[in-house]
Amino acid sequence: MSLGYPKLFSLNMSHYYDHEVKVSSAPQTFNLEFKNEKFIFQTDNGVFSKKYIDFGTYVLLKNYVSNDIDGPILDMCCGYGPVGVILGKLTTKEIYMTEINERAYELAKKNLEINNVSAKIYCGDLYESLPNINFSEIIVNPPIRAGKKTVFAIYDGALERLVPNGSLWVVIQKKQGADSTKKYLTDLFTKVEVISKEKGYQIIRCIK
Repeated sequence: MSLGYPKLFSLNMSHYYDHEVKVSSAPQTFNLEFKNEKFIFQTDNGVFSKKYIDFGTYVLLKNYVSNDIDGPILDMCCGYGPVGVILGKLTTKEIYMTEINERAYELAKKNLEINNVSAKIYCGDLYESLPNINFSEIIVNPPIRAGKKTVFAIYDGALERLVPNGSLWVVIQKKQGADSTKKYLTDLFTKVEVISKEKGYQIIRCIK
């Protein structure tokens, strides 16, 4: 069953890229059904898209197709964990997740447990806390408000951390710099293609 996307999502991102969240906690929960699997997610103030999975991530997941290359998947900037949790159910690859926001990191750990998904999760800035391994795929909804330097560092790091012919999946809005992102990625990767466009969002797949 495909996910029917309701008008519930929030883009309240004031503190989502801070390491330490200073806003008061107000935990909440939402249910999600995606590709015949049911999920439960706990969220809170100070994390990205706290009321429901954000539309860009939904479009990315809807269009994502795993490659057949050996190696784990990295959910970069995982937030409270929707990508890692869902792919942990739908793929057979090992899942790694990383997140700078301490509150989101703790929520992601809870959401893995709630949904009975196994993954290795780390708290740190971009790739710094991850073990020295390479990935078959890296998936990211980049933290645009953290600034272009941070976003481009994600792309640079992906090139270093992917296995040969590995894939980087990116979702980005046109108004948030999709054109400059595609230009930058084209200079880095062997192949860059727009897989889907929906309501201003673009899903970009890059092959190393």
